[in-house]
Amino acid sequence: MFSKTLEGRQIIVAGGSGGLGAETSRLLAQEGAGLVIGYWRNAERARQLADVGAIVQADITTQEGRQALLDAAPQAYGLVVFSGQAARAQEESQVEPVLRRSWEHNFLGPILLARAAAAGMRARSDGAIVLISTMQAVAVFPNSTAYAAPKAALVHAGRILAKELRGFNVRVNVICPGAHNAGIARETIAAGKYDRYLQEGAVTRWGRPLDVARAVRFFLEPDNYITGQVLTVDGGLSL
Repeated sequence: MFSKTLEGRQIIVAGGSGGLGAETSRLLAQEGAGLVIGYWRNAERARQLADVGAIVQADITTQEGRQALLDAAPQAYGLVVFSGQAARAQEESQVEPVLRRSWEHNFLGPILLARAAAAGMRARSDGAIVLISTMQAVAVFPNSTAYAAPKAALVHAGRILAKELRGFNVRVNVICPGAHNAGIARETIAAGKYDRYLQEGAVTRWGRPLDVARAVRFFLEPDNYITGQVLTVDGGLSL
């Protein structure tokens, strides 16, 4: 059982004001972590977490945005990257522009932030990085190329980073959420796209933000002996 082992540790939660990120931020704050919560555009939503941690506006697809988060937590022990963007191409002609934008937001920004944070953690020989991908990165879903391909690349790049950091007491793991009734997936659930999984009994309920928050907390535990792993939190839907 964890017992305030994160107390006083600086943790950056990029995209920490969204549906899954906000729940995670609150859970980590309850343990006394010193949070830096990054957001991109929704300032009003981010301000609702002002009592949880320091709020920093940052577009992590830019070097300036990534640096703003790192400057706000110069001794960061942890980094959790929820940042990402829905990417849906309604017709074939849209695939290229949507995929290019998705690549920037769902892969390039997150992995560059992770690698930049890792440099400081490696120098201190202490750190934990958790990247948030999607079940669509580890299972095949039709019409998901624009979103799933960059997220799958994030999984692989995260594992490469974990291997590079072996021996430096810095761990990197990836969480792949499924159909959670929050964040990017909320719209898909509301549209009924996944209803058949409930009807067929593949899952007994939709995921809750706390399901992902608990997984993040597990990977952030300082005494954790796990790195380079991918945890799919989807109730078995992708099976």
